[in-house]
Amino acid sequence: MSILVVDVGTSGVRGAVVRPDASVEHIHHVAVLPDTPFPGLVEFDPAAMADAVLDVAARSLADGGPVDAVGIANQRASTILWDRATGVPVGPGLGWQDLRTVGTCLELQSQGIRVAPNASATKLASLLDTADPDRSRSERGELAFGTVDTWVAWTLSGGRLHVTDASNAGVTGLIHGDGTGWSQDLLAALRIPEPLLPTIVDSTGVVGMADALAGRPVIAGMAGDQQASLIGQGCTQPGQAKATFGTGGMLDQCTGTDRPRQIARGPAGTIPIIAWRRQGRITWGVEAIMLSAGTCVEWLRDDLAIIDSAADSAQVAARCGDTGDVWFVPALLGLGTPVWDFGARGTFLGLTRGSGRPELVRAVLEGVAHRGADLLEAAEADSGMTVGNLRIDGGMSANEVFTQALANACGRPVEIAPFVEATTLGAAFLAGMAVGTWADEQDVAAAWAPRQVVEPTTTSGERTTARTRWLEARKRSEGTIPELSALDF
Repeated sequence: MSILVVDVGTSGVRGAVVRPDASVEHIHHVAVLPDTPFPGLVEFDPAAMADAVLDVAARSLADGGPVDAVGIANQRASTILWDRATGVPVGPGLGWQDLRTVGTCLELQSQGIRVAPNASATKLASLLDTADPDRSRSERGELAFGTVDTWVAWTLSGGRLHVTDASNAGVTGLIHGDGTGWSQDLLAALRIPEPLLPTIVDSTGVVGMADALAGRPVIAGMAGDQQASLIGQGCTQPGQAKATFGTGGMLDQCTGTDRPRQIARGPAGTIPIIAWRRQGRITWGVEAIMLSAGTCVEWLRDDLAIIDSAADSAQVAARCGDTGDVWFVPALLGLGTPVWDFGARGTFLGLTRGSGRPELVRAVLEGVAHRGADLLEAAEADSGMTVGNLRIDGGMSANEVFTQALANACGRPVEIAPFVEATTLGAAFLAGMAVGTWADEQDVAAAWAPRQVVEPTTTSGERTTARTRWLEARKRSEGTIPELSALDF
């Protein structure tokens, strides 16, 4: 039984048909780029996103034939508010990167409430302050809030479904720490009326019909992008982990049905997440975050102009056997896990007259790889579970110099996903489990077939020396902007 997947990323919407053998076919993409009217503000047009969803879905169906179900994967925490009667957005969508509510988050800290500005909670409050300042329309149920999964399900169902899955609800900043539902205390603190909110549903399970599509297939799978990638790479058993290296980097580890020890950020800097919910039962995970990954390669290309394309970085870096003891810390936007220093900044160390273009490019790729090892070590420390082989996807997974550097920095094999974006496959697996294409999580795990396995080529001693040098370099990047380093969410 085939699955249609609608996958909404930060820069566009992709439609695809996934077959029972996990092959991905009939891919269509429409760009829906965010807008930055001022520094720190990131907005998008929800109506344009909805049009793109219907467009790619219709084209993939026309090419791929009838499907049995629809799966949805999406950028997380981006926030949309719309009129329930008309379906028309009442303001711009606020992207997950939007930082306009930093001040609100700091004010909430004085009340003992910790909410990050990238979560949906304060974004929704900001939209309400403009569209419904006295909250009367919200109380009457005239307005509806949703993250992107909610908006896509609303669009595909012709306005009949107002739902979010547990993995997306978990990153709104508005639910109880145990994942049981919306937190009345948080809603009260932000003056968010409950009639606004979608119903929280399982990540895998039939929730309704996609009435806007030919054949009216059921909507049966929903998950945030990183959770979908985790499932798409077959990491359904406790201890298994994947990392996605795109503009930034996210490492997610499945920890099982027991909730992580930490309610908020763990001692090693990871964040507990709801990986997915099936038949009312939550599978948990921990997530480690790198704020700058592929963006560093873009910087080499667009700003320094020392490479012609992202793919060119591997060819240039391969012209030297090592960096000549040059180190780069990819902290262009600060450091995430494990130190969470928003005032850290990108740093080159060890430059000499002999440091050339190949050494600098290789240092950037190896710096991102060492940050990947940071994330892996943090996840293992907070979860107490060892990762055997690290699975990866994202644009940088196609870079051979980077993937070898990652295997060396982590000291274990790196398995490269068969598709650059494993989110599509994960959404298909979730929908497919609901309709019988795949039986359960074990069946999904058995479908994993990496494109390539990269083994470490350095000794344990060489790795220890490199990691020590790396940590010294990372420390030098910290606290560059003390005012930002003082912020903590």
